[in-house]
Amino acid sequence: MSTRFNPRDLIAHYEPGRIAIAAVASHSALDVFDGAKDEGFRTIAVCQVGREKTYMRLNTVIDEYIILDSFKDVVKPSAMDYLAGKNAIIVPNRSFSVYVGYDAIESELRIPVFGNKYLLRYEERTGPKNYYMLLQEAGIRHPRIYRDPDEIDRPVIVKIPHARKRVERGFFIAVDRDDFYKKMKRLVNNSVIRKEDIVSASIEELVVGAHFNVNYFHSIARKRVELLSIDRRIQSNLDGFLHLTASIQLELEEYLDVEMIEVGHEPATIRESLLEKLFDYGDRFVDACKRIVEPGVIGPFALQLIVTKDLDIVVYDVAPRIGGGTNIYMGIGSQYSKLYFGKPISMGRRIAIEIHECIESGCLQEIVT
Repeated sequence: MSTRFNPRDLIAHYEPGRIAIAAVASHSALDVFDGAKDEGFRTIAVCQVGREKTYMRLNTVIDEYIILDSFKDVVKPSAMDYLAGKNAIIVPNRSFSVYVGYDAIESELRIPVFGNKYLLRYEERTGPKNYYMLLQEAGIRHPRIYRDPDEIDRPVIVKIPHARKRVERGFFIAVDRDDFYKKMKRLVNNSVIRKEDIVSASIEELVVGAHFNVNYFHSIARKRVELLSIDRRIQSNLDGFLHLTASIQLELEEYLDVEMIEVGHEPATIRESLLEKLFDYGDRFVDACKRIVEPGVIGPFALQLIVTKDLDIVVYDVAPRIGGGTNIYMGIGSQYSKLYFGKPISMGRRIAIEIHECIESGCLQEIVT
Protein backbone atom coordinates (compact mmCIF):
# COMPACT_ATOMS: atom_id res chain seq x y z
CA MET A 1 0.00 0.00 0.00
CA SER A 2 1.28 3.45 -0.88
CA THR A 3 1.90 6.14 1.70
CA ARG A 4 -0.92 8.35 2.82
CA PHE A 5 -1.67 11.37 0.72
CA ASN A 6 -1.25 14.59 2.66
CA PRO A 7 -3.93 16.98 1.37
CA ARG A 8 -2.13 19.94 2.95
CA ASP A 9 0.55 19.68 0.29
CA LEU A 10 -2.05 20.25 -2.43
CA ILE A 11 -4.40 22.59 -0.56
CA ALA A 12 -1.46 24.91 0.07
CA HIS A 13 -1.30 25.51 -3.69
CA TYR A 14 -5.04 25.97 -4.18
CA GLU A 15 -6.27 29.48 -4.93
CA PRO A 16 -8.77 30.26 -2.14
CA GLY A 17 -11.02 32.24 -4.44
CA ARG A 18 -11.19 29.46 -7.06
CA ILE A 19 -11.95 26.38 -4.97
CA ALA A 20 -14.52 24.07 -6.55
CA ILE A 21 -16.73 21.48 -4.85
CA ALA A 22 -16.91 18.09 -6.57
CA ALA A 23 -18.94 14.95 -5.91
CA VAL A 24 -19.67 11.60 -7.49
CA ALA A 25 -22.93 12.25 -9.36
CA SER A 26 -25.21 9.93 -7.41
CA HIS A 27 -26.85 9.50 -3.99
CA SER A 28 -27.08 13.02 -2.45
CA ALA A 29 -24.88 14.88 -4.96
CA LEU A 30 -27.65 17.29 -6.01
CA ASP A 31 -27.92 18.59 -2.45
CA VAL A 32 -24.14 19.12 -2.39
CA PHE A 33 -24.15 20.96 -5.73
CA ASP A 34 -27.16 23.12 -4.88
CA GLY A 35 -25.72 24.13 -1.52
CA ALA A 36 -22.34 24.87 -3.05
CA LYS A 37 -23.90 27.19 -5.64
CA ASP A 38 -25.81 29.01 -2.88
CA GLU A 39 -22.45 29.83 -1.30
CA GLY A 40 -20.84 30.92 -4.57
CA PHE A 41 -18.66 27.87 -5.27
CA ARG A 42 -18.09 26.30 -8.67
CA THR A 43 -19.25 22.69 -8.87
CA ILE A 44 -17.95 19.61 -10.67
CA ALA A 45 -20.02 16.48 -11.25
CA VAL A 46 -18.01 13.27 -11.54
CA CYS A 47 -20.30 11.21 -13.79
CA GLN A 48 -20.34 7.65 -15.07
CA VAL A 49 -21.28 6.93 -18.69
CA GLY A 50 -24.93 5.92 -18.81
CA ARG A 51 -25.78 7.70 -15.56
CA GLU A 52 -25.02 11.30 -16.53
CA LYS A 53 -28.30 12.43 -18.14
CA THR A 54 -29.98 13.59 -14.94
CA TYR A 55 -27.05 15.80 -14.07
CA MET A 56 -26.74 17.19 -17.59
CA ARG A 57 -30.38 18.27 -17.42
CA LEU A 58 -29.93 19.94 -14.02
CA ASN A 59 -27.03 22.08 -15.18
CA THR A 60 -27.97 25.23 -13.28
CA VAL A 61 -26.25 23.78 -10.20
CA ILE A 62 -23.35 22.11 -12.05
CA ASP A 63 -20.59 24.08 -13.76
CA GLU A 64 -18.42 21.27 -15.12
CA TYR A 65 -18.60 17.55 -15.80
CA ILE A 66 -16.13 14.70 -15.84
CA ILE A 67 -17.58 11.74 -17.76
CA LEU A 68 -15.83 8.49 -16.82
CA ASP A 69 -16.32 4.90 -17.94
CA SER A 70 -16.68 4.01 -14.27
CA PHE A 71 -16.88 6.02 -11.07
CA LYS A 72 -13.77 4.22 -9.83
CA ASP A 73 -11.81 5.87 -12.66
CA VAL A 74 -11.76 9.05 -10.58
CA VAL A 75 -8.44 7.77 -9.17
CA LYS A 76 -6.85 7.66 -12.64
CA PRO A 77 -4.10 10.29 -13.08
CA SER A 78 -5.97 12.13 -15.86
CA ALA A 79 -9.08 12.60 -13.70
CA MET A 80 -7.10 13.61 -10.63
CA ASP A 81 -4.96 16.04 -12.61
CA TYR A 82 -8.12 17.68 -13.93
CA LEU A 83 -9.68 17.99 -10.47
CA ALA A 84 -6.47 19.30 -8.94
CA GLY A 85 -6.22 21.89 -11.70
CA LYS A 86 -9.71 23.05 -10.78
CA ASN A 87 -8.82 23.39 -7.08
CA ALA A 88 -11.39 20.71 -6.31
CA ILE A 89 -12.46 19.31 -2.95
CA ILE A 90 -14.49 16.09 -3.13
CA VAL A 91 -17.52 15.71 -0.87
CA PRO A 92 -17.98 11.96 -0.22
CA ASN A 93 -21.33 10.21 -0.39
CA ARG A 94 -22.33 6.54 -0.21
CA SER A 95 -21.86 6.04 -3.95
CA PHE A 96 -18.32 7.41 -3.66
CA SER A 97 -17.55 4.78 -1.01
CA VAL A 98 -19.22 1.88 -2.82
CA TYR A 99 -18.12 2.50 -6.40
CA VAL A 100 -14.64 3.94 -5.89
CA GLY A 101 -13.87 1.64 -2.95
CA TYR A 102 -12.27 2.22 0.42
CA ASP A 103 -8.79 1.02 -0.55
CA ALA A 104 -8.64 3.28 -3.61
CA ILE A 105 -10.00 6.25 -1.66
CA GLU A 106 -7.46 5.82 1.10
CA SER A 107 -4.34 4.91 -0.88
CA GLU A 108 -4.78 6.05 -4.50
CA LEU A 109 -6.88 9.22 -4.45
CA ARG A 110 -4.74 12.35 -4.54
CA ILE A 111 -7.50 14.94 -4.24
CA PRO A 112 -8.57 16.50 -0.92
CA VAL A 113 -11.72 14.91 0.51
CA PHE A 114 -14.00 16.96 2.74
CA GLY A 115 -14.18 15.03 6.00
CA ASN A 116 -12.29 12.00 7.24
CA LYS A 117 -11.97 9.50 4.36
CA TYR A 118 -10.37 6.95 6.70
CA LEU A 119 -13.64 6.77 8.63
CA LEU A 120 -15.76 5.81 5.59
CA ARG A 121 -15.03 2.08 5.78
CA TYR A 122 -16.42 1.98 9.32
CA GLU A 123 -19.89 2.21 7.79
CA GLU A 124 -19.74 -1.55 7.16
CA ARG A 125 -21.17 -4.11 9.54
CA THR A 126 -18.49 -6.76 9.08
CA GLY A 127 -14.70 -6.85 9.10
CA PRO A 128 -12.22 -5.50 11.64
CA LYS A 129 -13.42 -1.93 11.10
CA ASN A 130 -17.18 -1.55 11.49
CA TYR A 131 -19.74 0.78 12.98
CA TYR A 132 -20.49 -1.50 15.93
CA MET A 133 -16.98 -0.69 17.10
CA LEU A 134 -17.76 3.03 16.96
CA LEU A 135 -21.08 2.67 18.79
CA GLN A 136 -19.54 0.50 21.50
CA GLU A 137 -16.69 2.97 21.98
CA ALA A 138 -19.28 5.76 22.27
CA GLY A 139 -21.42 3.83 24.74
CA ILE A 140 -24.41 4.12 22.42
CA ARG A 141 -27.00 1.36 22.63
CA HIS A 142 -27.33 -0.78 19.51
CA PRO A 143 -29.20 -4.04 18.82
CA ARG A 144 -27.74 -7.26 20.20
CA ILE A 145 -25.54 -9.02 17.61
CA TYR A 146 -25.68 -12.76 16.94
CA ARG A 147 -22.45 -14.31 15.64
CA ASP A 148 -23.98 -17.76 15.14
CA PRO A 149 -27.50 -18.36 13.73
CA ASP A 150 -27.90 -21.26 16.18
CA GLU A 151 -27.78 -18.72 19.03
CA ILE A 152 -30.91 -16.90 17.83
CA ASP A 153 -33.36 -16.82 20.74
CA ARG A 154 -35.72 -14.01 19.69
CA PRO A 155 -36.92 -12.19 16.56
CA VAL A 156 -34.01 -10.88 14.47
CA ILE A 157 -33.38 -8.81 11.38
CA VAL A 158 -30.79 -10.23 9.00
CA LYS A 159 -28.71 -7.86 6.86
CA ILE A 160 -26.93 -9.39 3.88
CA PRO A 161 -25.82 -8.23 0.40
CA HIS A 162 -28.50 -8.51 -2.27
CA ALA A 163 -27.79 -11.24 -4.83
CA ARG A 164 -28.37 -9.13 -7.97
CA LYS A 165 -28.24 -5.54 -6.75
CA ARG A 166 -24.87 -5.87 -5.06
CA VAL A 167 -24.68 -2.30 -3.80
CA GLU A 168 -27.98 -2.84 -1.98
CA ARG A 169 -28.50 -4.74 1.23
CA GLY A 170 -30.98 -7.56 1.47
CA PHE A 171 -32.97 -7.59 4.70
CA PHE A 172 -35.32 -10.15 6.14
CA ILE A 173 -36.92 -10.77 9.52
CA ALA A 174 -36.96 -14.13 11.28
CA VAL A 175 -38.98 -14.84 14.40
CA ASP A 176 -36.64 -17.58 15.66
CA ARG A 177 -33.78 -19.89 14.63
CA ASP A 178 -35.94 -22.28 12.62
CA ASP A 179 -37.58 -19.40 10.79
CA PHE A 180 -34.12 -18.01 10.00
CA TYR A 181 -33.04 -21.18 8.19
CA LYS A 182 -36.42 -21.53 6.45
CA LYS A 183 -36.37 -17.99 5.07
CA MET A 184 -32.68 -18.11 4.23
CA LYS A 185 -33.26 -21.21 2.09
CA ARG A 186 -36.26 -19.61 0.33
CA LEU A 187 -34.41 -16.37 -0.43
CA VAL A 188 -31.43 -18.28 -1.82
CA ASN A 189 -33.74 -20.35 -4.02
CA ASN A 190 -35.46 -17.15 -5.21
CA SER A 191 -32.08 -15.53 -6.03
CA VAL A 192 -32.63 -12.68 -3.56
CA ILE A 193 -29.46 -13.55 -1.65
CA ARG A 194 -26.46 -15.79 -2.33
CA LYS A 195 -25.61 -18.83 -0.24
CA GLU A 196 -21.94 -17.83 -0.08
CA ASP A 197 -22.89 -14.47 1.49
CA ILE A 198 -24.53 -16.12 4.50
CA VAL A 199 -21.22 -16.25 6.39
CA SER A 200 -20.97 -12.45 6.18
CA ALA A 201 -24.57 -11.80 7.19
CA SER A 202 -25.19 -9.47 10.10
CA ILE A 203 -27.84 -10.85 12.44
CA GLU A 204 -29.30 -8.31 14.84
CA GLU A 205 -31.96 -8.40 17.50
CA LEU A 206 -35.17 -6.98 16.03
CA VAL A 207 -35.94 -3.74 17.88
CA VAL A 208 -39.49 -2.54 17.22
CA GLY A 209 -40.24 1.17 17.32
CA ALA A 210 -40.31 4.38 15.30
CA HIS A 211 -37.49 4.81 12.78
CA PHE A 212 -35.58 8.07 12.28
CA ASN A 213 -32.48 9.16 10.36
CA VAL A 214 -30.81 11.95 12.34
CA ASN A 215 -28.43 14.15 10.34
CA TYR A 216 -25.66 15.83 12.31
CA PHE A 217 -22.81 18.15 11.41
CA HIS A 218 -19.53 18.40 13.33
CA SER A 219 -18.18 21.87 12.62
CA ILE A 220 -14.45 22.49 12.92
CA ALA A 221 -14.85 26.20 12.18
CA ARG A 222 -17.49 26.72 14.88
CA LYS A 223 -16.30 23.96 17.21
CA ARG A 224 -19.69 22.38 17.81
CA VAL A 225 -21.92 19.43 16.94
CA GLU A 226 -25.14 20.46 15.22
CA LEU A 227 -28.35 18.49 14.70
CA LEU A 228 -29.57 19.78 11.34
CA SER A 229 -32.40 17.55 10.20
CA ILE A 230 -34.36 14.33 10.59
CA ASP A 231 -35.88 12.17 7.87
CA ARG A 232 -37.34 8.72 7.37
CA ARG A 233 -36.79 6.09 4.68
CA ILE A 234 -39.22 4.99 1.99
CA GLN A 235 -38.37 1.39 1.14
CA SER A 236 -39.41 -0.84 -1.75
CA ASN A 237 -41.22 -3.13 -1.89
CA LEU A 238 -41.95 -2.85 1.83
CA ASP A 239 -43.76 0.47 1.33
CA GLY A 240 -46.25 -1.02 -1.11
CA PHE A 241 -46.70 -4.16 1.00
CA LEU A 242 -47.64 -2.08 4.05
CA HIS A 243 -50.35 -0.29 2.06
CA LEU A 244 -52.18 -3.58 1.53
CA THR A 245 -54.80 -4.88 3.95
CA ALA A 246 -53.70 -7.41 6.56
CA SER A 247 -55.67 -10.20 4.90
CA ILE A 248 -53.89 -9.66 1.57
CA GLN A 249 -50.51 -9.43 3.31
CA LEU A 250 -51.12 -12.84 4.88
CA GLU A 251 -52.15 -14.32 1.53
CA LEU A 252 -48.98 -12.98 -0.13
CA GLU A 253 -46.58 -13.94 2.64
CA GLU A 254 -45.47 -17.19 1.02
CA TYR A 255 -45.33 -15.77 -2.51
CA LEU A 256 -43.78 -12.33 -2.11
CA ASP A 257 -40.30 -11.63 -0.77
CA VAL A 258 -40.58 -8.29 0.99
CA GLU A 259 -37.40 -6.26 0.47
CA MET A 260 -36.27 -3.08 2.22
CA ILE A 261 -34.40 -1.26 -0.54
CA GLU A 262 -34.16 2.46 0.04
CA VAL A 263 -35.88 4.38 -2.77
CA GLY A 264 -36.69 7.72 -1.14
CA HIS A 265 -37.07 9.72 2.05
CA GLU A 266 -39.63 11.90 3.79
CA PRO A 267 -39.21 14.69 6.36
CA ALA A 268 -39.72 14.01 10.06
CA THR A 269 -39.40 15.68 13.42
CA ILE A 270 -39.01 14.10 16.84
CA ARG A 271 -40.57 15.08 20.17
CA GLU A 272 -38.54 17.79 21.85
CA SER A 273 -38.02 15.82 25.06
CA LEU A 274 -35.88 13.37 23.06
CA LEU A 275 -33.59 16.00 21.55
CA GLU A 276 -31.31 16.11 24.59
CA LYS A 277 -30.52 12.42 24.19
CA LEU A 278 -29.91 12.90 20.47
CA PHE A 279 -27.42 15.67 21.24
CA ASP A 280 -25.73 13.39 23.78
CA TYR A 281 -25.47 10.60 21.21
CA GLY A 282 -24.03 12.98 18.63
CA ASP A 283 -21.40 14.27 21.07
CA ARG A 284 -20.46 10.77 22.16
CA PHE A 285 -20.15 9.57 18.58
CA VAL A 286 -17.85 12.46 17.66
CA ASP A 287 -15.65 11.87 20.71
CA ALA A 288 -15.45 8.11 20.04
CA CYS A 289 -14.51 8.54 16.39
CA LYS A 290 -11.67 10.87 17.32
CA ARG A 291 -10.27 8.24 19.66
CA ILE A 292 -10.48 5.49 17.04
CA VAL A 293 -9.79 7.23 13.71
CA GLU A 294 -7.91 10.53 13.89
CA PRO A 295 -8.93 13.25 13.20
CA GLY A 296 -12.44 11.87 13.87
CA VAL A 297 -15.68 13.08 12.32
CA ILE A 298 -15.49 16.18 10.15
CA GLY A 299 -18.71 17.61 8.78
CA PRO A 300 -21.85 15.52 8.20
CA PHE A 301 -22.76 12.18 9.73
CA ALA A 302 -26.02 10.36 10.36
CA LEU A 303 -27.28 8.04 13.07
CA GLN A 304 -30.17 5.82 12.03
CA LEU A 305 -32.15 4.91 15.09
CA ILE A 306 -35.29 3.48 16.62
CA VAL A 307 -37.34 4.99 19.43
CA THR A 308 -38.94 2.16 21.42
CA LYS A 309 -42.25 2.14 23.27
CA ASP A 310 -40.31 3.00 26.44
CA LEU A 311 -38.70 5.98 24.65
CA ASP A 312 -35.31 4.31 24.62
CA ILE A 313 -33.13 5.17 21.61
CA VAL A 314 -31.34 2.35 19.79
CA VAL A 315 -28.95 3.11 16.91
CA TYR A 316 -29.05 0.42 14.22
CA ASP A 317 -26.97 2.03 11.45
CA VAL A 318 -24.37 4.75 10.95
CA ALA A 319 -23.32 6.94 8.01
CA PRO A 320 -19.96 8.71 8.60
CA ARG A 321 -20.68 11.10 5.67
CA ILE A 322 -23.65 12.95 4.17
CA GLY A 323 -26.83 10.91 4.60
CA GLY A 324 -29.04 9.67 1.81
CA GLY A 325 -32.10 11.63 2.88
CA THR A 326 -30.74 15.17 2.81
CA ASN A 327 -32.10 15.82 -0.70
CA ILE A 328 -35.58 16.31 0.80
CA TYR A 329 -34.39 19.65 2.25
CA MET A 330 -32.53 20.73 -0.88
CA GLY A 331 -33.46 24.29 -1.83
CA ILE A 332 -35.69 24.83 1.20
CA GLY A 333 -33.45 24.01 4.14
CA SER A 334 -34.06 21.75 7.11
CA GLN A 335 -36.17 22.38 10.18
CA TYR A 336 -33.55 22.38 12.95
CA SER A 337 -30.94 24.28 10.93
CA LYS A 338 -32.99 27.48 11.28
CA LEU A 339 -32.40 27.38 15.03
CA TYR A 340 -28.65 27.74 14.40
CA PHE A 341 -28.54 30.14 11.47
CA GLY A 342 -31.78 32.11 11.67
CA LYS A 343 -32.85 30.63 8.34
CA PRO A 344 -33.33 27.09 7.05
CA ILE A 345 -30.33 25.66 5.20
CA SER A 346 -29.73 22.29 3.57
CA MET A 347 -26.93 19.90 4.48
CA GLY A 348 -25.31 20.66 1.13
CA ARG A 349 -25.25 24.35 1.95
CA ARG A 350 -23.99 23.62 5.48
CA ILE A 351 -20.99 21.84 3.94
CA ALA A 352 -20.32 24.81 1.68
CA ILE A 353 -20.61 27.23 4.61
CA GLU A 354 -18.00 25.22 6.53
CA ILE A 355 -15.59 25.28 3.60
CA HIS A 356 -16.20 29.00 3.12
CA GLU A 357 -15.60 29.78 6.80
CA CYS A 358 -12.44 27.68 6.90
CA ILE A 359 -11.09 29.49 3.84
CA GLU A 360 -11.63 32.78 5.66
CA SER A 361 -10.36 31.67 9.09
CA GLY A 362 -7.47 29.50 7.92
CA CYS A 363 -8.76 26.08 8.99
CA LEU A 364 -9.18 24.64 5.47
CA GLN A 365 -6.37 22.13 6.01
CA GLU A 366 -8.18 20.81 9.11
CA ILE A 367 -11.36 19.78 7.28
CA VAL A 368 -9.87 17.62 4.51
CA THR A 369 -8.04 14.29 4.37
